[in-house]
Order: sequence, then C-alpha cells, then structure tokens
Amino acid sequence: MPGILAEASRITLASALIFHLGLSGCNAADRPDQAERSSTSSPVAGTAALPISDPSANSGTVVLERANAFMAALSAEQRASLLQPYTFANAARWHTYPQWGLRGNQARIGLALGTLSAPQWEAFNALLAAATGSGRNEGFDEIQQHLAADDWIRQNGGRSGYGRGAFYIAFLGEPSNTGLWQLQFGGHHLAVTNTYRDGFLVGATPSFRAIEPQTEIEFEGGTLRPQLDEWEAFVALLASLTPEQVASARLPRRQNALLLGPEASNKDWNFPDRAQGVPVSSLNDQQRARLMRAISLYVNDISEPEAAAILAHYESQLGSTYLAFSGSTSLTNEGDYVRIDGPSVWIELVMDPAYSTDRPHVHAVWRDKQTDYGGTRR
Repeated sequence: MPGILAEASRITLASALIFHLGLSGCNAADRPDQAERSSTSSPVAGTAALPISDPSANSGTVVLERANAFMAALSAEQRASLLQPYTFANAARWHTYPQWGLRGNQARIGLALGTLSAPQWEAFNALLAAATGSGRNEGFDEIQQHLAADDWIRQNGGRSGYGRGAFYIAFLGEPSNTGLWQLQFGGHHLAVTNTYRDGFLVGATPSFRAIEPQTEIEFEGGTLRPQLDEWEAFVALLASLTPEQVASARLPRRQNALLLGPEASNKDWNFPDRAQGVPVSSLNDQQRARLMRAISLYVNDISEPEAAAILAHYESQLGSTYLAFSGSTSLTNEGDYVRIDGPSVWIELVMDPAYSTDRPHVHAVWRDKQTDYGGTRR
C-alpha cells in the first residue's frame, strides 16, 4: 500500500467545527468495553522510541533551544512554577475540563499563560511552533485557533476561567539533551504531552482535542475551525463502507465514551486485549486512503520529521489494524463513536453531549500503544 498517503492527500473534505462551553455533561457515563481492556504494569521510565531511523529527522534540538529561551524570559517565580518533577503522576495530569473544574490531583500543574508578558508570549509561541506541526489547520495553527475559540467563549457568556490565560505549560524534568523530560501544555479541551529523551522526541501522545459548537466561529476578523478536518475525515471514511463492512465494523455493544480519554477511570496503558471491527486489510485502496487521512490529521499535529516517520510506521501496520464504530455512521448523534485500533496506533472519537448549543460536539484522543508518555508506565 505504498501510495496510500499520497492518495489520502488528494481527498478533500467539507467543513464543520466544534467547541465547548459546558462542563457537567462531559462525564464518561457508559463504558461497556472496559471489561475487555487489559492492564499494563511493570514500571519502565521512558524506554520506548519513535520509529525514526534518520537521526537528522528530529525536532528535539530546536525544541530544547526554544525551551531554554522561554525559561530565560521568565522571572524566577515563573520558572519555579514551570519546572515540575518528572513523574508518571504528573505526566498523566491532562484533562478536558477547564482548570476551574478540576480538583486535587486532576488539576493542571505548571505556569498559567495568563501570567505571561508580551515578550514571554513570543517566546512561548516560538517553543510551541517548534514542538508542533506547521500545516494549515494542523499543529501550531490549530492550537492557535483553539486558544482563540476559548477567548471567544470568555467574551460570549463563558466564565472567567475560560480563555487562553487559563491554559498551563509545564516542563516535567529540566529540559536537556540528556535524560528524560516532558513538554506538557493544555487547558480546556486540549492536551499536548511531548516526551523527550536524550534530545529526541520519544512520545507525542497522549494527544487530546475537543471543541464545541459544531459550526464555524467568526472572531476578530478570522474564521475559527479547529477539529474541522478530523471530524469530516471520519465521516467520509465511515460513509465509504459497504453494508457488509458496516456490519463488520459495528461494535457488538454500545460504546458512547472514550475508552482512553481524560475522563476514563483507568485511562493509561489499558488498551483492549483484542481489536474489534472490520480489518483494514479488507478495505479497498480508496477506503485505506481515507483511513490514513484520518490518522494523519492527528499525527500531523506534531513536528513534521517525526510525524512522517510515525505515519509510515502506522501505514506499515495496516494489515493488523481495525476500524470500529458504535451508534450512527454520520457521527452527528450524541454517543456516536469511532476508533482505529492497530498494533501501535489508537485513535478514538466520540460525539459528546451538547452543552452550549443544540448539537453534540467532538472529543477525540490519539494514543500510541508503544510510545505513550515516551514509554513511561505506572
């Protein structure tokens, strides 16, 4: 299937955006597949590695330079907030709720962006640009739209705890070209958890994205559409299935919440023992292209050299990858769910209940069975 990525890039998709005002209904209510999920023990700190054979295909050097520049721009008090110990418990402190909705060990740690001066914002954005993808509606651009959407919430009836100032950045462990550290950034409906070891990116997941409402937002002279392409890609993929494939892909039991999302009671290293759904090996070339398109829209949120290597790795494993869904294939109803489950890749999307609008909204997570948290386990 060497031409799948090239073919996928030619598929154009229509629009729809999503972004979130509410909080109370984002609970993971029904998790019928939990009994089928495996647990993983044996703590191993950062022993995984991304499938990158070319040492020059590495964003870690620039990320380290800009991380140090960001720290240099901060006050001593701000640096103390930014630098946190590297532990699995700290690495796992990502969530969908805004900070005001989190308590205890769920609350984000690090430095609130609301404390940054204009020059510090410039240094922060330079770091974020180095650590994320540069494509349109991907990576850095999509995150900027996400922050603007949260600003829109703040200005249009949301609580004071919304807006980009309520997002947090933390360095878990001191950035270095030796040893292990994580760039952790997130807030309402967003989580970036890039793990570096010896100057190389060794884990780009968990990566969480959500947004509401499912419509474009016109804000400060621009159109905000984060998560537009991702939702449409899954809709197009499911729409391409034959009736026989739909029957094979449908999960035997209702699944209406993310199995490994931020609200799951056991969200880490708890992938299902066995894959369910239709084998990707049974899909035709166009359908496989659509599936790779869906995968690429999550992977391309990270820097290009690593993203290309990860996509090639996932494509090489399509023969052992499965596509499954629950609910309707239109992904328009509350609880509609879809996932891609491979030897490494795990991507799931659910239509979460409506809060600020009359339509459900997307919650989605990309995880990697080998390199989540750079391989660090409980």
